[in-house]
Amino acid sequence: METNLVIEGFKFMGLGMGTVFLFLIVMIFSMNIMSKVIHRFFPEPQADVNAPVAAQKDNKKIIAAITAAITHHREG
Repeated sequence: METNLVIEGFKFMGLGMGTVFLFLIVMIFSMNIMSKVIHRFFPEPQADVNAPVAAQKDNKKIIAAITAAITHHREG
């Protein structure tokens, strides 16, 4: 009885790749379900109306710090 090793190799390759493919499909579905559950029970907080004013003040401080750092770097 002679077995063709190439055909056996393709069978094992198909079995292995099929197993990995099915595992990845199951993992993607489970991650999507977990994401929906987390977003349902732990929603993201809503932004305040006054937040843009505070953000502009912070941005001015950040811009001043970056400008000072660049000036210091160029001087020496």
